[in-house]
Amino acid sequence: MATPVTGPDVQPYDALLLVSFGGPEGPDDVVPFLENVTRGRGIPRERLEEVGKHYHLFGGRSPINDQCRALKSAIEADLAGAGIDLPVYWGNRNWDPYLTETLAQMAEDGISRAACFVTSAYSSWSSCRQYRENLWDAVDALPGGVEGSPVRLDKLRHYFNHPGFVEPNVDATLAALADLPHGVRAGARLVFVTHSIPDSMNETSGDPTARYEGAGAYVAQHRDVARVITEKVAAETGTLHEHDLVFCSRSGSPHTPWLEPDINDHLEALRDRGVPAVVMVPVGFVSDHMEVIYDLDTEAVETAERIGLPVRRAATAGTDARFVATVRDLLVERATVERGEDVVRASVGDTGPMWDVCPVGCCANPRAERPALCGRDT
Repeated sequence: MATPVTGPDVQPYDALLLVSFGGPEGPDDVVPFLENVTRGRGIPRERLEEVGKHYHLFGGRSPINDQCRALKSAIEADLAGAGIDLPVYWGNRNWDPYLTETLAQMAEDGISRAACFVTSAYSSWSSCRQYRENLWDAVDALPGGVEGSPVRLDKLRHYFNHPGFVEPNVDATLAALADLPHGVRAGARLVFVTHSIPDSMNETSGDPTARYEGAGAYVAQHRDVARVITEKVAAETGTLHEHDLVFCSRSGSPHTPWLEPDINDHLEALRDRGVPAVVMVPVGFVSDHMEVIYDLDTEAVETAERIGLPVRRAATAGTDARFVATVRDLLVERATVERGEDVVRASVGDTGPMWDVCPVGCCANPRAERPALCGRDT
């Protein structure tokens, strides 16, 4: 009889909650989903229907829910393999399974304290605090509200610079470079891509008392990880490629400044400057979201083909075993901290390990103050 694997201690947690964005599962879901995403912003239905055409190119189905199902299964298998007996739940911000429904199920199951892993690695209102606001709403809907909730939630720290996220991106970049024609490979430029946000949101991202090298935390964090990946690629290939940070998926009013340059504009500029090839590295995304398969694999590839620029797209971390193990590492790390014990935090780059509890005023809501869980201002 095999001896059971005894894993690391994850007390005080009795569950892990996977928190994600959500996406439509069929054509009839597309506009209702987009209405959920943009609620309160006054965006006309015609504009939502126009954006919805992107989803209809893929059968009216976003890949993100299937990716979350795969990640959840991988996390469950990884925890079990490490001897950690912990249920894994999943809740979305904008589509089924909604966080409110998931929290209700957790309360019914007798869960008292859960660690939350969010499928967004960086600091900003849309990539961090808004999720914390959603968690507040979901807990507040339970009997007793936030003050008397039967379930306590702790958000695991940002992981953009965790080795388990960075190393899969390094290997994916190396593979994309190797797939370029030999004659253009050495001169290829690494173009790191993330979701654009309003300039003002970037400026208020992160700890309001900290300095971020002339940029908000959102941009500074991406620049840090892009530099690390570029240097690690150079260590493997012997070539230090030039690199840039660019953006995709701009939306909202054309009068509101958003982070630039756009990936398509940047590809054209690089071609004009004689850059022989490009590897697009979607470092702002943990899996092949719609922004990756449409903005990069469809639009950007079409732009590159039109201007005659060889381009490859690096894979996202997805369910790479190292990324999946990152979830476990962050869970064990936070559990150790909550028990008052010393812990070594893994990180690469200059930023250092991120905080467990968001500082007061971190990633301010650009429209109105709303309560949020997992922060010092809760």
